[in-house]
Amino acid sequence: MKALSIRQPWAWLIIHGGKNIENRTWHTKHRGRFLVHAAKGMTNEEYCDGLEFAMRAGDIQLLRDFPTAQEMQRGGIIGSVELVDSLDISTSPWYMGEKAFLLREPKPLPFTPLKGRLNFFEVPDELVTP
Repeated sequence: MKALSIRQPWAWLIIHGGKNIENRTWHTKHRGRFLVHAAKGMTNEEYCDGLEFAMRAGDIQLLRDFPTAQEMQRGGIIGSVELVDSLDISTSPWYMGEKAFLLREPKPLPFTPLKGRLNFFEVPDELVTP
């Protein structure tokens, strides 16, 4: 199955926070479910930006559930999501890039440590089943 590395807290927001857009600078022809890999790196600025987005969403439960920077799982698979389209523009409040992947139906998975890679990459089925 394919996976895509996404930096935290954006990966967590896709799986748990209603983030339906993944901003990119490139399009993909891939459609269907893929594994969300939480990249190992995360800056304090990235964490604060994600928390600010969650606060603007106004969802009290989302803010209660938002992990601390130390609790954010990094360096492994955290869930899966379906990619339904690759867009040039979107009205989603999560859109802030040149291009965007439209996502739906996120599913959390038990954390599976795994080294990430650039672009979509293959993960052996026996390692993670979505």
